Amino acid sequence: MARTPDSPAAPRVSNPDIPARLGNAVAARSADLLADRLDLSGRVDLAYASLEQCVVAADADSVDLVGATILDVDMTDVRIASLSLRNAGIRRLRITGGRIGTLDLSGARIDELEMRDVRIDYLNLGGAKGTDMLIAHSTIRTLDMPQAQLVRVLFEDCRSDEVDPRGLRATDVDLRGLDAMSYVDTNGLKGVTLTGHQVQLLAPALATGVGIRVQD
Repeated sequence: MARTPDSPAAPRVSNPDIPARLGNAVAARSADLLADRLDLSGRVDLAYASLEQCVVAADADSVDLVGATILDVDMTDVRIASLSLRNAGIRRLRITGGRIGTLDLSGARIDELEMRDVRIDYLNLGGAKGTDMLIAHSTIRTLDMPQAQLVRVLFEDCRSDEVDPRGLRATDVDLRGLDAMSYVDTNGLKGVTLTGHQVQLLAPALATGVGIRVQD
């Protein structure tokens, strides 16, 4: 895809639309929740539920949102060992602060996701289709993006030990704000934006990837 002077385009992320008054809801599989506050603990089954205009607090072992519909949801200072949003449909989800062991977004359809000041041990975006994602001031120990399709994604002041971009299809994906110690496969970085310094650090791996033998 041809680059324009404005590339990479910034993500278009807006705040979740949360009403002033919220009800108190109990989590349940396939629940239909609107304008509710949820306080989650233990092992929570919300698979295939619908959460619209909700605020979520959590100190939980696991939260299952597999196949859920997420629309205008705000999570603040959550502590969750395992948060699964696999195959979920997401539009305007904001996660601010807290600690997540595993965040599984594999196969998810994402339209506006903002994460700030979050510590994540393992973030799985494998096979996800994501548009307009902002990840800022966060630490992600392992970031997996195999076969993901990402459009307008920006990292700001983030750190990661290992990034797996194999098969990534990237449009306006800005990794200049991601300080990554290693990439599993630099061939998967086609289409992303990096700084000159990042490219220098990756030069040996990039050379190996295209079959260049470097000898001094």
